[in-house]
Formats: sequence, structure tokens, C-alpha cells
Amino acid sequence: MIFIKINIRYNEKIRVPKIRVIDQDGNQLGIMSPREALFKAREVALDLVEVSPNADPPVCRILDYGKYVYDLNKKEKEARKKQHVMEVKEIKLTPNIDDHDLETKLRHSEKFLGRGDKLKLTMFFRGREMAHVGRGKNVLSRFISLLEDYGEVEKNAGLEGNLLTVYMMPLKGGRKSTAE
Repeated sequence: MIFIKINIRYNEKIRVPKIRVIDQDGNQLGIMSPREALFKAREVALDLVEVSPNADPPVCRILDYGKYVYDLNKKEKEARKKQHVMEVKEIKLTPNIDDHDLETKLRHSEKFLGRGDKLKLTMFFRGREMAHVGRGKNVLSRFISLLEDYGEVEKNAGLEGNLLTVYMMPLKGGRKSTAE
């Protein structure tokens, strides 16, 4: 298991004049000095752990420090499992793309948008194709219209050098239904 470095003050590392203390059963013991609280924690063979350092006065709890850190790491790991990192996937197109190639790239794009990734469509022009930018724009607009059930255009960056770039975002509720 990977442990996250957590900066939690406990036992002698608590260096404030007064703290609010909560015992192992959740009962408030009141405001006292850290020395008194540490003495009470040692009586029950546990640690004094600062759980809320920003409160006034800081809140400390009598509990097992190792178990507390383990539980915090476990919660952090669960939170990381549930989050989805949005990636930017790129699909490269040319103005002279064949229908079958376009369909294949369309299927890949649908899959990327369907699982919640952003999509970067790049139309690149080589050599004399720069004289026919309109043809590339037509292919790109056709491609985008075929993807409108899966995503929407987030940013149309336009022509930069020999690249025509469009960014697409997945739809919020997933795929649009065909009944609409």
C-alpha cells in the first residue's frame, strides 16, 4: 500500500498553549494545555492527535495515531478510485480521407467521447492541399455533424499554419437519444 505523506501533529509535536480535547469515546473533555491532554492520552495508552488545526483553539483527539493515518490513506485512495481524469484524445484527418477511413475514425471518436474524454480533431494539409482549405473544412464540418450525438464543439481554433483544429467536449448526460 502506498502511504500519502500527511503532516499531522501528534503527541509532543502539538505546540500551542491551549487545545480543545475530545476523548476516545467522542466526549469533550474541555480546553486544556497539551501537556495535560497528553497525560490523559497516555493513561489509556493512546496518542493525542490534532484533527482540526485551523479551529480556535485547535481540536485534538485521543486515539491511535497509526490507525488514524491508515484510515485517512484508505479514504484518499477510495476518492482517487472514484474520480475520472479527462484525457484529450486526438484524431488526425486529411482533406483527401476515404469514406471507410472516415468511418473508422468516427467510431474511435464516438468511443472516446462516450467514455468522457475530450477530443481534438486535427485536419492537416500537406503541400498543395493548402490551396484547398475549403475542402478540408467541409470534411471537418461533416465529421463534426456526425458526432453531434456524442459531443459538442468546445473550441474552434481555426487554421494555424497547415493545421485546422477543433476541440470537442462530451455531452453532459451521455449520448443524445435519437427520439428527440
